[in-house]
Amino acid sequence: MNLRVNRRTFLKTATATTAASYAARAFPTMATVDKGAVAINTPLSTFAYSDVELLDGPMKRQFEGNHVRFQNLDDDRLLKVFRQVAGLPAPGEDMGGWYDLNGFSLERNDFHGFIAGHSFGQYLSGLARAYAVTGSEETRAKINRLVKGYGETLDAKAKFFVDYRLPAYTYDKLSCGLIDAHEFAHDPMAMDIHAKLTHAIVAYLPEKALSRQEQRSRPHKDTAYTWDETYTLPENLFLAYQRSGVTFYRDMAKRYLEDDTYFNPLSQGNNVLPFEHAYSHVNAFSSAMQAYITLGSEKHLRAARNGFEMLTKTQSFATGGWGPNEAFGEPGTGQLGDSLGLTHASFETPCGAYGHFKITRYLMRVSKESRYGDSMERVLYNTILGAWPIQADGTSFYYSDYATTGKKVWYGQKWPCCSGTFPQLAADYHISTYLRSPDGVYVNLFTPSHVQWSEGGGRYGLKQETRYPFDNKIQIQVSGSQPKDYTIYVRIPGWAAPDPVLSVNGNRVSDAVQPGSFAAIQRTWKDGDRVELELPMPLRLEQVDANHPNLAALVQGPLVLFAVADSQPSFERNGLLQAKATNNATGDWVTTSIDGGRVTMRPFMNIEKENYSTYVMLKS
Repeated sequence: MNLRVNRRTFLKTATATTAASYAARAFPTMATVDKGAVAINTPLSTFAYSDVELLDGPMKRQFEGNHVRFQNLDDDRLLKVFRQVAGLPAPGEDMGGWYDLNGFSLERNDFHGFIAGHSFGQYLSGLARAYAVTGSEETRAKINRLVKGYGETLDAKAKFFVDYRLPAYTYDKLSCGLIDAHEFAHDPMAMDIHAKLTHAIVAYLPEKALSRQEQRSRPHKDTAYTWDETYTLPENLFLAYQRSGVTFYRDMAKRYLEDDTYFNPLSQGNNVLPFEHAYSHVNAFSSAMQAYITLGSEKHLRAARNGFEMLTKTQSFATGGWGPNEAFGEPGTGQLGDSLGLTHASFETPCGAYGHFKITRYLMRVSKESRYGDSMERVLYNTILGAWPIQADGTSFYYSDYATTGKKVWYGQKWPCCSGTFPQLAADYHISTYLRSPDGVYVNLFTPSHVQWSEGGGRYGLKQETRYPFDNKIQIQVSGSQPKDYTIYVRIPGWAAPDPVLSVNGNRVSDAVQPGSFAAIQRTWKDGDRVELELPMPLRLEQVDANHPNLAALVQGPLVLFAVADSQPSFERNGLLQAKATNNATGDWVTTSIDGGRVTMRPFMNIEKENYSTYVMLKS
């Protein structure tokens, strides 16, 4: 959500609106239970969070840092705004920033109290997923306290949402937190509280998903209401249906699919992304995927596929990030290149990465196509792994800056939306690294890790050892209580040309290893077998867009190499491609600019406070 540019600009120019909030909507009761909750069994599935262990590396450190941060966050502070509205004793310090009650001031550009309690559900979800990974009883106890504490503040009419700025936005997060507490931490109260909340929230929602243009046409006393995100609700409502069998959730999810203005045209190949809010409309792709999984709707599968293709081909930087100023631009106009000189808010990093991981994981589960893993890892290494950790006071990393001269900075307000998606995303590294198929295991992300599973009375596992992406070699050690016939599928990135080498026990596989595919190795695997992959990683250049042919990023394998400099340097094309690696531990390269200066090229995940340029100028 853009608080620095889009919202500020919009509020200053939008027509003031007045009127009462939406009336209560007629929904069926929650009595009907359906045991057949999923229509489509996807070809690939995720492992349980507990099946995957991340070993030492940046992904593990991000997960553990987020887990510790939210495990140690005071319960009373998290519950305070809900207790205040309920008229209950509300001990503890204010959270501050977006999270508190009231205080929003456009004139001061101050978003303190912007959306009270908005991220509580995400923090709860992140803790539930962390519990699923670790089995920490301390974490489970905290989840139980938070669920119980929230339930004590919830009345039958959910008065917390009376005159609330963004009811769908915050309900969606609460819904996610409660169904995750139920699913992953087995909280005994979570689904009952979810049912009570959902039954009440309909009084504060419109009758269907509204585009932002439709919202602006409807009167409401708070202009910021036009940012509400009803179109993201179906994903978690479909999941609530799958996890409970209660058909009310499925029917409500169907009602909030944004078909008329979004999914219908996308399914027909019409690009309706331009000028929409970036993250929330990518997040909506996951609702389309759940409509396919739950209802068998091919239309929604086409919409998600087409929309993601439009995202990557017309809206994405070399880093995989997208949405400068949190908006999609018009293809063919050079909007990406132009943005480098217009904004430092290039990509809403934790939120955008969370949405990107979800849709690529869904699409890979359905299609088994490796390109979605390629896209996931590009976002992983060039955006989120370079995000600074959330601080104890809620100071958070929000935007990646791809400007002509960029710099990492903290976001100006405490506890923004990106503080909620970050712990969810970091936990989800565990379900993104490997995927299951009926005949074997897909190795998607290359990172030090260990996956284990039980099958037919035996116990089996794969353990990755690698320094990827700073080294081009990946070793996978096979373990098993007994020999077993299955297939290991290894992602071969599309950029890995001309000749990736895949070996088993030191012997190169005889079948051709094709970049842009999952290489299949089917055999009877025995304890101690070893798979080795060596990927070619030549340097290459990627233009920002066709309208700016001389603005290019230097890329090696999955890594964009940022020019560390106080102003954007210029290079001869061939000279830039002759950069030399100088530090394999940090991924640093060095080359010479057109004026003879020595320039370090560095991956985003190893940049701290230095100035940099994502794209450099090429001189022929």
